[in-house]
Amino acid sequence: MKPWNVEICDVTLRDGEQTPGVSFTCKEKMAIASLLDETGVEVIEAGFPVVSENEYRCVQEICRMGLDARICCLARAVPGDIDAAIGCEVDLVSIFIATSDLHMRIKYRCTPDEMLERGLAMVDYAHDHGIAVRFAAEDASRSDPVFLQKMYAAGAEHGAEYSGFADTLGCLTPVDMMQFMEKTGSTISNKLAIHCHNDLGCATANTITAAACGAFQLHTTVNGIGERTGNARLEEVLTLLQLNGGVDRYDLTRLPALSAMVENYSGIRMMDTKPVVGKNAFSHESGIHIAAMLDDPETYENLHPETVGRHRRYILGKHTGKKAIEHVIASKGCTLSPAQVHWVLCRVKEISEGKCNVTDEVLMNLLREAQNRGEA
Repeated sequence: MKPWNVEICDVTLRDGEQTPGVSFTCKEKMAIASLLDETGVEVIEAGFPVVSENEYRCVQEICRMGLDARICCLARAVPGDIDAAIGCEVDLVSIFIATSDLHMRIKYRCTPDEMLERGLAMVDYAHDHGIAVRFAAEDASRSDPVFLQKMYAAGAEHGAEYSGFADTLGCLTPVDMMQFMEKTGSTISNKLAIHCHNDLGCATANTITAAACGAFQLHTTVNGIGERTGNARLEEVLTLLQLNGGVDRYDLTRLPALSAMVENYSGIRMMDTKPVVGKNAFSHESGIHIAAMLDDPETYENLHPETVGRHRRYILGKHTGKKAIEHVIASKGCTLSPAQVHWVLCRVKEISEGKCNVTDEVLMNLLREAQNRGEA
């Protein structure tokens, strides 16, 4: 298949840091940026420099790291925000305006034409100072499509490199995203950037759907952190791009380290069942599954764990079968008779049903006890 034409803009350092209770130090931001760069992420949104003097300094420091990735920052459509972006020496500034009637009425108390005029003036201002621009629509998913088309066309005419579409409240389903891409996305003359939130659990699916339909820049955060329920997850998007989009230029083996780093710095812990980087992503207990996987792992793994820097684990528990217990016993360098194996299997099930984990220590004790039992 022909690979999808996409790039990643990771917004962990900006939208990810807007997770309630999360704040990264400058040193932490630089470490995350460095690992994102090593992974192959093309654009890193380093922050919102007008927020504070420290935020300004952090964005500036990241700009001066000499990374291969382009460095971006966020800005409202006001001169002070653009001046901050210029001072930080970013490669790209994301200038956003409200585009839904609700946001324009409540937040800005202005008409659509007045909102657009403000935005275009700042696009010109940034462009005149040699900074590339992403002209982004906040709450785009609840906006009038006619106004969006007008905004995007005007932004492109004023030199914006990207048109940004934000599903700010995570309202869309993949079907909705496909319809947007067909009706509005197809009319955009510059590069389309997609920014999806996860309020209804569709951020990654919506982002991948947009990519399949022609969107170019895909916004992500590591571990999917971000405001409320977060954003599209970098680890899921990159993996899906390789498996379904033919995009294989990213180093997926760095994803576990990235996930662990952001988990540590943010304090936001990942569920064991988290796709790709979760503890249980490549863990198997079902005896039926393991029996087949011992012959061919692809029977129950579409994604090879080694692809994303992980390893397969066979877990002993209530659902363990004979082949699985034999495999695990052999992996421990232990030889037991069929009767002893059966006894160990029964004890594993009993322990598991008592809501206790069969750890390596527990297993080794069982193996020693089985050997001492002889053939009994």
